[in-house]
Amino acid sequence: MVDLYALGLILASVLGFVVLYNLMAKKNRSRVSSEARSEGVQTVTTTTNGECRSIESDVDVDVIIVGAGVAGSALAHTLGKDGRKVHVIERDLSEPDRIVGELLQPGGYLKLIELGLQDCVEDIDAQQVFGYALFKDGKNTRLSYPLEKFHSDVSGRSFHNGRFIQRMREKAASLPNIRLEQGTVTSLLGENGTIKGVQYKTKDGKELAAHAPLTIVCDGCFSNLRRSLCNPQVDMPSSFVGLVLENCELPYANHGHVVLADPSPILFYPISSTEVRCLVDVPGQKVPSISNGEMAKYLKTMVAPQVPPEIYDSFVAAVDRGNIRTMPNRSMPAAPQPTPGALLMGDAFNMRHPLTGGGMTVALSDIVVLRDLLRPLRDLNDAPTLCKYLESFYTLRKPVASTINTLAGALYKVFCASPDRARNEMRQACFDYLSLGGVFSTGPVSLLSGLNPRPLSLVLHFFAVAVYGVGRLLVPFPSPSRMWIGARLISGASAIIFPIIKAEGVRQMFFPATVPAYYRAPPVNCQARSLKPDAIKGL
Repeated sequence: MVDLYALGLILASVLGFVVLYNLMAKKNRSRVSSEARSEGVQTVTTTTNGECRSIESDVDVDVIIVGAGVAGSALAHTLGKDGRKVHVIERDLSEPDRIVGELLQPGGYLKLIELGLQDCVEDIDAQQVFGYALFKDGKNTRLSYPLEKFHSDVSGRSFHNGRFIQRMREKAASLPNIRLEQGTVTSLLGENGTIKGVQYKTKDGKELAAHAPLTIVCDGCFSNLRRSLCNPQVDMPSSFVGLVLENCELPYANHGHVVLADPSPILFYPISSTEVRCLVDVPGQKVPSISNGEMAKYLKTMVAPQVPPEIYDSFVAAVDRGNIRTMPNRSMPAAPQPTPGALLMGDAFNMRHPLTGGGMTVALSDIVVLRDLLRPLRDLNDAPTLCKYLESFYTLRKPVASTINTLAGALYKVFCASPDRARNEMRQACFDYLSLGGVFSTGPVSLLSGLNPRPLSLVLHFFAVAVYGVGRLLVPFPSPSRMWIGARLISGASAIIFPIIKAEGVRQMFFPATVPAYYRAPPVNCQARSLKPDAIKGL
């Protein structure tokens, strides 16, 4: 087995670098036309009739943040602690009710600690998560997070998304230099290609404008502003159908459960001490109708027989209660178009399939990167210089973001059933490979958990799985048909992962030190001697 694994690493390295070299030779970076970039951006005009005006309190605002979800709230608190005056505009400040964003990986929890926000998972009945259990064809294996080197409090966390966000908002609003306002941002305000602020409608319908040297858009997966700041390529491979199982005991306590079902995976994880979230992945953009009973029939006849026996009764009871909800799954590589005065963050900027629960980890990691870049700066008003400096953000975020993004997309495709025997052999090989334990499980799980954001390690493990699958086919007696399936398995594995890598950016992902922006230093004329948060007055 060791020899087979070594062969896998060698083959993966050779194959990977050949393809990566070819990909790097092609420059296929799409550019947004000036018309597309200006979509949703209005020109700032001076008015005397009060239709478009700045509220008095935004005169000295440093940063406007659009959206107060996980990314927006965490970013507001982080910048506020560093002494920035922040104006946050959120469409709806009531507690969100979503079926995603409920699992924070250990790597994300470490970022939460780094940002001083770890108490936001307290007093919301959050559950510790120590790993995953994988189920396939009546067999199962447990995959534990490699947490031996960390404090006992470090683990994953699962919770009600709305409760977590409300705690983050409360934490942000507790700082005197942060103003949290309910309103709907309708457009970005621009002047000579530089974003100067936003136009928005208040809760009571008033049209106002807010201005700041830097506007950060964090308005989530449904963002209506992202087209102004990037060239989005949104893919919707499937939808999640969400249920809540009550008083259900999972086979493995404090673990996420992934069932490799037909046609695609089923997830279970605790979101409180008495509730378990179930997410059924339905491929394609259409799902059975809930209103006419087709969804309930689908869940009972197609899905229920495939869930573990310990969960079956609770699953059927949840279907009978009828509180069934759906959510389209979106994937969107980061395609930034650096714009003076503005920045995209969170799901408005970059999305991946939520199978691996990596979205919040990527967002929190991005916030840490941005915080460290902005800390040396006192003056944000030189928008062109600041924009050029912040180009380094797109490279510095890549190790974490690209690893989690690529793994999410690749695992989803591998975990889905297929009529193609080569694809099904890859699926079985993945299950068996992870079941081997040792480095074969801790390696991939450390990548998934955000504890080991190393893109090359991801590629090596992925092709080790493929080579392991070929070995299963050829042992003990290879035949021409099995050799052909093995060749197709390797080809299929390449077809899965390399397009994802290409979309993420080969150079930034594997060779970030070769990107000039990687070494970009803070502009001298903007640097601060020191920031004194205590000296900042409230808005």
